[in-house]
Amino acid sequence: MVEPLPWIEGYVRAWNSNDPDDIAALFTENAVYYTEPYSSPWQGRDEIVAQWLGRQDKPGEATFEWHPVCVTDDLSVIQGVTTYPDKTYSNLWVIRFASDGRCREFTEWWMRHDAK
Repeated sequence: MVEPLPWIEGYVRAWNSNDPDDIAALFTENAVYYTEPYSSPWQGRDEIVAQWLGRQDKPGEATFEWHPVCVTDDLSVIQGVTTYPDKTYSNLWVIRFASDGRCREFTEWWMRHDAK
């Protein structure tokens, strides 16, 4: 069974570093990354890195709190909250892992909280 904690720690590290090697280390060569459930995915590690860097956040700009909803041998569903200085999102991540612990398919749902 693939434990999601090391992968999520790596994801948050890559999120804050925007280092192409940190990002690439998370994904298999042929991984797919859906930024929304029904959108066309980013396909392959090189495209994932390029697209990530094209949308990067500033290091330390956001915080991410999370907990597992479901963990199986090769699948983790993670519920999280991403907080930026001016907005907050609820997240649901579906992560399908290869046997080596890298992600082979990532799908994220995100919902912006209403401003109060």
